[in-house]
Order: sequence, then C-alpha cells, then structure tokens
Amino acid sequence: MKKKLIFLYLLIAATLSIPYGCKKETDASKSALESQPATTEILERGTPAGQLNTEIAQKWMKMQLQIMRTTSGISNLAFVRPYAYSGIAFYESVKPGMPRYLSLSGQLNAMPPMPAVDVSLRYHWPSSANACMASFLKKMYPTTSAANVASVDSLESAMNTQYSLIENATTLARSITFGRDVALLIFNWSETDGYLLANAPYVVPVGPGKWVPTPPAFAPAPLGPYWGNLRVMVTGSGDNAQPPPPPAYSTTPGSPFYEMVKNVYDVSLALTQAQKDQAIYWKDIPGLSSPGHFLNILEQVLENDNTQHLDKAAAGYALTCINVYDASISTWQTKYANNLIRPVSYIQTVLGHPTWLPYLGTPNHPEYTSAHASLSAANANALSRLFGKNHPFTDHSYDYLGFPSRSYSSFYAIAQDAANSRVFAGIHYQASCDLGLAQGYKVSCNIDKNLHLTGTP
Repeated sequence: MKKKLIFLYLLIAATLSIPYGCKKETDASKSALESQPATTEILERGTPAGQLNTEIAQKWMKMQLQIMRTTSGISNLAFVRPYAYSGIAFYESVKPGMPRYLSLSGQLNAMPPMPAVDVSLRYHWPSSANACMASFLKKMYPTTSAANVASVDSLESAMNTQYSLIENATTLARSITFGRDVALLIFNWSETDGYLLANAPYVVPVGPGKWVPTPPAFAPAPLGPYWGNLRVMVTGSGDNAQPPPPPAYSTTPGSPFYEMVKNVYDVSLALTQAQKDQAIYWKDIPGLSSPGHFLNILEQVLENDNTQHLDKAAAGYALTCINVYDASISTWQTKYANNLIRPVSYIQTVLGHPTWLPYLGTPNHPEYTSAHASLSAANANALSRLFGKNHPFTDHSYDYLGFPSRSYSSFYAIAQDAANSRVFAGIHYQASCDLGLAQGYKVSCNIDKNLHLTGTP
C-alpha cells in the first residue's frame, strides 16, 4: 500500500508539470539580474547604483530582521506583507539610478506611478534608500517597540552623517525627499490590498475530514481565512498553480488518506535527533519569522558573495519578496478551498492515540498545502534566478539561538529541507509538502514570465 501511495503522490505531482526551476528563462529576465553600464543621463543624476556597494541594503535588511525578531503580536503569515512591500520600496527608491531597469509601477497590480526625478539634478541613491526604509518600516510596523523605532532613527541618522562627508547638503536633501515620497506611495498602495479583511469572521466548515482547532492551544479561529483574497502582486502568478484535491477522506485502514496520516504517525515514533533539529530549525516562530528567514538568507548571500552592486541587491530584494508574497496568496487559497484536517486531529481520533502530540505545535489554519513548502520553493526559484541554480549556501540564520548552521548544495535544497521539516514536526502530510513545493515553483515561474525588471514589459 505504501508503494501505491507514493506512486499516487508522484502521479499527482507529475500532472502539474513543474520542474525544479522554470522551463524557460527570457532574455529580459536574465539581463534583469546583471548590473548595467551607466548612461550619460544616469551619470548626470549621480553615481549609478551598479557602481555602489550593497552596504545600505544589508543594513536595512538587518534592521528589518531585528524588527521581525522582536515585534510580538504578528503572525508568521502577517510578516509576509511588510517584507514584500519593503523590498518593492527599496527597489523603487534607487531605481532611477539603475540604468535600463524598469519601474515595477505598471507591472504590479494597481501600483501607482512613482515620483519623478529631475534628470538635470544630481541624486545620491543610498540616501534615497536610507530615507525610504526608515520612513517605510515605521509605517509598516506600527506596533513595534519604542526601542526598535529608536534603532531605526539611529541607523538613518548614522547613515546620513556618513553620507554628508561625501555629498553636498542640497543633493542629500533632494535624495531624502525622493526616498520618503516613494515610501509614502508604496505604503498607501499597500493599504489597499485587502489585508484588513484577511481575518474577518469566518464560519468553519464542519464535516468528516475538515479542519478543527488543534491541541494543545485549541485556537478557536483559523488564521487568515481570507488571505487568499488579497491582491496578488503579479497578474497571472497563480495560473495553474493550484494542486489537485488531496486524497479523498477516509477512515478505512489501507486507504490512501489513512496511509497518508499513518505515515506522519510512524515517522513521529522514530524521529532521529537530526530530524528533530531540522524541525526546530524551520520553526521560525518565535525567531525571525519565515519571511524573515528568507530575507536573512538573501542578506547572507549578498555578504558571502561580496556582491558590490546595489542594483543587484535591490533587484534581489524586490524579486524574492514578490515571489514569497504571491505564493502565500496561492497557498491560502488552497488551504481554505480544502479545509483539510490536521494530522493531530486524525491521529488522536481515528488512529486511536488520544494523547499523541506532534513534535511542534500545529498552526491554527487548515493543513493542505504546506506554506513552508510553497513559500520556500518560490523563494528558492527567485534566488536561483539571481545567483544560479547550483549555488551552495550555508545558513547561519539561527546562530544567535545556538542552533548549528545548515549547509546546502543549492537553493532548491533549502526548500526541500524546509518542506520535509514540517513532516518531522508532525504538522503536515508528506503529500502536502511535496505538492506545496510544486505550487510554489509554479507561482514563481509565472512571475518569471510576467514580471520584467529590464526590457519591454
């Protein structure tokens, strides 16, 4: 039966026709990730971003990570939004200094036009980014601590002082104004994406195989029932990404559904220390949050590769966050279209193990598909587009908690690691992780096809 079940999963996955990475990469998408030569017009505006280092990008990434790590009362899912919009804001704050790069306005849904720069005047793009991020993060994290607000102000001030040594006051003031204008426009746009209704009252479907509150917390309301209604960044990102329904619910021993759940139980009985470590490593809350984990990976890659091109850092920031955001919407559509029961509920009642608990606590939303899998897959595909499909990487995201680092042969291997961790944690079925990976890859491939950072939209 297990062989038949595995075959069933492979057959379902095969119908999605989603490989590791997109089948075709356009010339525009390839060139979008390379620093472009400066034009005369851009040089008149100031040093182009491709000739500037990534210091300002990395400092503000680290600041956002600090905020994510220390701001309470925000769900793992909710952290996706400020992560996504901050990447877009950073990109647009330096985009006029990025030759041949295109604005995301007119490409992302309902995104307003960005403020114009005076092409006859000089700008200092790191100052624009500095002002933009300081303003934007305080708007996007209104409940963060006073200490974090003070840290944001301190970083902004320190960078302004540093830049005052190399640029004249008039240029700096002009650049700061531009950055703050970008921040305000992006924030106002973000407020119209529908997130305020994501947790509106929701009547949970009742019936065999449907999600129910899970122990030990038994949170009565599922998280983000209407998150799937949020406005996607890229039109068409979810096309053909929805996986088929999970196996038909059944309590009959030997049925595909029964065996799918029993696999989680069997795995839990023989967890190795390595599997436990893997589950804990990808818990993310408390910690950096999953979006924060993705952001920290990008920041580490920029540092490890000694990437000295601000334009590439900005493109990477925008591209990864857009992928993760749209993947989250697709995944939450799947979750609430199926409202599938979590392993703990089935194992306790149907398998007859009333005291069994998963290794990690079960999140309070339906099971199918795995968000860790789909979001990690979309992020992996974006990183592969940026830095190569066989880029080795050692993740030090949780060194600060005393966890050993984890090394990978590629970004896709990171996604696989994150997906499997949820089975070891006892909170997802293997099929939900496998198909979640396929779902995230498909969303990312759709974004590759429809979003142009250079070339003709």
